[in-house]
Amino acid sequence: MSEAEFPQNRAENSGYRVLARKYRPADFSSLIGQEPMVRTLTNAFATGRIAQAWMLTGVRGVGKTTTARILARALNYKTATVDQPSIDLTEFGEHCRAIMEGRHVDVIEMDAASHTGIDDIRDIIDRVRYAPVSARYKVYIIDEVHMLSTQAFNGLLKTLEEPPPHVKFIFATTEIRKVPITVLSRCQRFDLRRIDAELLIGHLASIAKLEGIEADDASLAMVARAAEGSARDALSIFDQAIAHGSGTVTAEAVRQMLGLGDRGRVVDLFEHLMKGDAAAALAEFRSQYDAGADPAIILTDLAEFTHLVTRLRFVPEAASDASLSEEERTRGMAFSQSLSLRVLSRTWQMLLKGIPEVREANRPVSAGEMVLIRIAHAANLPTLDEALRSLEDSAARPMVLSSQAARPSAPSPGAAPASLGNGGGGGGTSAVSETRVIERSGSGQTMRLVEAAPQAARPALQPIPDPQPAVEAAPVKSLADIAALADTHRDITFKVLLKRCVRLVRMEPGRLEVSLTSEAPKNLAGDLKVKLEAWTKRSWVVSLSREEGGQTLAEAEASKRESALLDARNDPAVAAILSRFPGARIIDVRIPDAPDAEAADVAPAPDAVDDDEQS
Repeated sequence: MSEAEFPQNRAENSGYRVLARKYRPADFSSLIGQEPMVRTLTNAFATGRIAQAWMLTGVRGVGKTTTARILARALNYKTATVDQPSIDLTEFGEHCRAIMEGRHVDVIEMDAASHTGIDDIRDIIDRVRYAPVSARYKVYIIDEVHMLSTQAFNGLLKTLEEPPPHVKFIFATTEIRKVPITVLSRCQRFDLRRIDAELLIGHLASIAKLEGIEADDASLAMVARAAEGSARDALSIFDQAIAHGSGTVTAEAVRQMLGLGDRGRVVDLFEHLMKGDAAAALAEFRSQYDAGADPAIILTDLAEFTHLVTRLRFVPEAASDASLSEEERTRGMAFSQSLSLRVLSRTWQMLLKGIPEVREANRPVSAGEMVLIRIAHAANLPTLDEALRSLEDSAARPMVLSSQAARPSAPSPGAAPASLGNGGGGGGTSAVSETRVIERSGSGQTMRLVEAAPQAARPALQPIPDPQPAVEAAPVKSLADIAALADTHRDITFKVLLKRCVRLVRMEPGRLEVSLTSEAPKNLAGDLKVKLEAWTKRSWVVSLSREEGGQTLAEAEASKRESALLDARNDPAVAAILSRFPGARIIDVRIPDAPDAEAADVAPAPDAVDDDEQS
């Protein structure tokens, strides 16, 4: 039953009543989305286990005050055939009309936001001793009860714990955490849920039918989404949409009224950002803004779609949400299968930070465009762990000679060592399409050279794989040993800090004295002690020294690399290759820990040359 069915509403046809009041539920059967609470109250009334106080909590517009009035009506229900508390309120009773209108003498409604003090509670305490005038129970409904002062709460405790048998209390609040636990322990608590979007859409459709309003499904879904689970908000927005569309509600009208972006265009914007196409993303953003969408709302919708894609990755069943459009459902599922969780999480964080910036900026459009540029730029960037992994992998790359120039088809004899050979006959030039590996050992290092060759001149050769150095389980004697332990335990972040920030002063078994660089974190020494003890299973003393210490591992590696590059440039074979291929350069040099073992393990390539052949 709704208030539209009350006799006084038929008498008030001359004055318009908003939908939120006209279709306010008048009994438990017309409450939507609160079935657990209704079931509990039904069983309690059926068995006579009626509590002395109830606490109703939930977000705005889910029916807290309405439920309190319906509960007061159920407590005082009386008809010609029924004279006891009842949940079945299909028939209009003696006290029902006055209770639902908020004017019954025995049902006292008080707004705690404007009656916060102890004096207001004293007035209640003084009046609870008197019996009700006409109803069965005297019911006190205190809305926004969390606004009461501490003294008011304390003054209410005794009466709330042992009220007279003819008194019932019903509290409603949106901030349940602000209510003292001493009050909560004296009440039966009901958490009113947000109303599901599908239920809200059905509710709005039924009201549109009763009102004779034409409304398409897309517009109802927009209203339900904007209401965020609040029935009152949904009816208020729907009321406004009816007025905006002169009796006809369309998706475009609701979009313009609320300043929303087209959901399909939001998905297009998301796709441009994920491709890293900043120009297309800015054009789409500006187009939506010119169409009337608010910049902050566009980014909010973008964040919602990012969340939807992430959720669909783990909960594919979420695609059945009635408030989603078909485009959101299908394209969101496709994105969830193609985008990594790292990219989605990074996009979400950037939007979460960017939305407040847009709202507070003097030029929201410019701020919004800057947020989109950041997201598009970051689309192709590696994440932090990927960057660290790449940094570590760079130390294991072999020395490579690369050339962008084409190789002459008929080089003159003697221009290069005989072992390098020439491409054979054939006129013109041919593109570089194959590589050739050359092994050179000596001076405590191994150099791997890649020589470009025409496809017709040489057969395809597979690069020689780099042997993986074995991690010795020897005692820790140097910083390199600690770095090896970090590598073994896959602690890449700590290994990078160790190599860049730690200088060794002296080291003994169980004792380490170091100095730190200026960029070192303050807790690095403590972390070093904890890591060592965990990895070596023994106690360590790590102290900081005022002495400068030696080079960091990173500085030592850089020094070795420069020396290796210099040696490589001075090598006759390398010099010949560099002179033979204009534009070729040495990219990297790898210095293994055990070159002799590596040379023994790696078989030479068929076309590889050594010092004897070059001579």
